[in-house]
Amino acid sequence: MLPGTSPEVRVQAIRGLPLFCKDTPEHLSKIVDILVQLLTAEENVERDAVNKALLSLLRQDVKASLTALFKHIETVDEQMSDDNLRERTLVFIKDKVFPLKAELLKPPEQMERHITDLIKKSLQDVTGAEFKMFMDFLKSLSIFGDKAPAERVQELIEIIAGQADLDAQFNVSDGDHIARLIVCLFMAIPFFERGASNSKFLNYLNKHIFPVFDKLPEERKVDLLKNLAESAPYTTPQDSRQILPSVVQLLKKYMPRRKAGEEMNFSYVECLLYTFHHLAHKAPNATNSLCGYKIVTGQPSDRLGEDFSENYKEFTERLNCFEELAKAAIKKLTQGMAEHSKALAAAKSDEEKEKLKAQKQNATTGLRTCNNILSMAQPLHAKTPSFIGDKKINLSWKEVVKSTAPSTASSTGVKRPAGAINGSSSYAPKKGRGGGSMPNQFVDRGFQGLSYGGRSTRGRGRGRGFRGRGRGRGYH
Repeated sequence: MLPGTSPEVRVQAIRGLPLFCKDTPEHLSKIVDILVQLLTAEENVERDAVNKALLSLLRQDVKASLTALFKHIETVDEQMSDDNLRERTLVFIKDKVFPLKAELLKPPEQMERHITDLIKKSLQDVTGAEFKMFMDFLKSLSIFGDKAPAERVQELIEIIAGQADLDAQFNVSDGDHIARLIVCLFMAIPFFERGASNSKFLNYLNKHIFPVFDKLPEERKVDLLKNLAESAPYTTPQDSRQILPSVVQLLKKYMPRRKAGEEMNFSYVECLLYTFHHLAHKAPNATNSLCGYKIVTGQPSDRLGEDFSENYKEFTERLNCFEELAKAAIKKLTQGMAEHSKALAAAKSDEEKEKLKAQKQNATTGLRTCNNILSMAQPLHAKTPSFIGDKKINLSWKEVVKSTAPSTASSTGVKRPAGAINGSSSYAPKKGRGGGSMPNQFVDRGFQGLSYGGRSTRGRGRGRGFRGRGRGRGYH
């Protein structure tokens, strides 16, 4: 703009651009486009003038200005999109527009719907950090607030499900897809708590993931099972009946019938027992044929005339065996805790102390895991067990709820401690979009190293994210 002129002259020209729209509002979109081009200015004083000019236009006509702004981040055509320009536009929207939503988005119902629609169009070509940024903003809007009707909350689930590619056939060798699925399911859990349906996610797991669970990367299995456990309380009776057979099969795999000396995965069993209880609570008589129970509901699905006694014998033997293993683990962990305390008292260096504290924390989590297993296994020995359908079991990876705190977790409530998640200990942004870190460490780790270029069946993007093709710069 005005090459060869001084910064002072350029700044004055920038400040004057919004004035063109006072009497000729039809030029507003074009002026926004010009100002967006200037967001890449090297001089701070010029960028500051551009920011102020764009905010002035937003206050004149927020709908037209937002529409023009978002065109610069939703464009996926190779020749139409400039990375640096898109990044600067995103930064402006995040830092200048989103914080002023209460002032700019008026009338709220109409303008919040408008910006929601703009964001949904933009999500076809985003990085993980961008997706989380947009979702955090959408959650903050009044139309999706605590008093929002169920269909609004479900709309957010549909957005997350779209990013998880739940319409795609699953390929077990596609590590990116399973990682993305796990992260998106984790992001969806607070909305399940608010009444949105988890049916699409859980049925996808049941149809595509559970049959090949053995083939999944080890580091992904526990995160998937944790998400499954946290989703289980919000499952419908119909879906519970469909999913229970897969859960029982996985329990049988990880609860041996006889002690064989191999290493046990207590975390898997904690997740699966918690899931089993909550699904069985919703569809109790489905366990008659699966586990040999004698639960009477008066429905033909009770199948009380059939003999499933062998199933009961096998299931309770597996429970007994694993309970013995859990008790032995508790004894070993308790002894280890005492040794850690002594070593900590004698430790000299801060590095040694930190290492011992981490070991002690892991032992504490292990004790909680084993105690949860015993609490959940005990009632399952009865012929007509009472399944746990409330939250009296506090899962080992979740923070302990203090007695003074509310007993139920809200959408902003209990979080997973960082140490409970498998994988790398930090989020390492890579080249491409999404250089900024995300507050939620689980989401950070899920996004780490993901690049979804070349998988798109929608659009002709450049591999920026979930949908793009080509250079695969995406979901890092």
